[in-house]
Amino acid sequence: MGFVGRTAFITGAGNGIGKDMAKHIVANGGNVIIADVDEAAGRAAATEIGADRVLAVHCDVADQNSVESAVKAGAERFGGLDILVNNAGLHLTKWNVPITTLDEDAWKLILGVNVIGIVNCARAARPFLAEGKSPAIVSLSSITGYLSNTVYGITKLAVRGLTVGLASEFAPDGIRVNAIAPGAIASENALAELAENDVINQMINNYQLIHRGGTTTDIVQAMEFLCTDSASFITGQTLQVSGGFPLYI
Repeated sequence: MGFVGRTAFITGAGNGIGKDMAKHIVANGGNVIIADVDEAAGRAAATEIGADRVLAVHCDVADQNSVESAVKAGAERFGGLDILVNNAGLHLTKWNVPITTLDEDAWKLILGVNVIGIVNCARAARPFLAEGKSPAIVSLSSITGYLSNTVYGITKLAVRGLTVGLASEFAPDGIRVNAIAPGAIASENALAELAENDVINQMINNYQLIHRGGTTTDIVQAMEFLCTDSASFITGQTLQVSGGFPLYI
C-alpha cells in the first residue's frame, strides 16, 4: 500500500523537510494534516500545496491538549488517520552544544519538543492509527543521536529509544514504528549553516563515504519506504540516511 487513500499527520510541516513530505504524500494520492506551532507557516504551506486534501492545524507538540485537539481535527476531516510523522524539533547549532552549557529551562524546552512531543503525538494518534490502513509512525532522529555528545544529540538518542519502546507497545494494534536518522541535510532551515559551517563541510568531505550534503528528497524517500508496505516487515528500527557516516557506532 502506498499513499493513495491514506491520511498522514505531519508535525512541523509548515516548512523544511516536513513540508516536502507533505507535498510528496499529496502528489501521490494521500491526505495530509500539516500540524505546526507556527499557524501562519502551516496555512502558507497548505496554500502552496494547493489541494483540498490538505488541512493545516495549530499544534504545539509539547502541549498534550494541543496535540489531542489537532489530531482529532485532522482525523475528523479525513475520516481517520493512517500515518504519523514526528518531524517537529528544535535543532541547528543553538542546540548542538555541550550538555551542561544549557540551563534547566532550556533543557525543559528541548525535551518538551524533541522527546515528550513524540510521546504526546503517539498517544493521541494511537486509537486512530489502530483503525487505519497499514498504520505506521516515523520519527525524525539524527545521526547526532549516535554520537550523543551534545544536547541535541541526547534528545535524538532518546528518539531512537522511543522508537524501540513504541514499536513494542503499539505492536498489538498492528502499528509499525520506525525512525530516520538524517546526516547533514540541506533543508530550508539549514542551508545557510551548511554553507558557512566548516565542521559540517569537513564531515562531508572527510568522514562521509558519499561526498555530498544530503537533500530533503533523501529523507522524503526514506519516509515513503518506512510508511508504505515496502517496509511491512520492519518495525523498531532507525534508518541512517547520512552518506555512510558514522559506520562504526
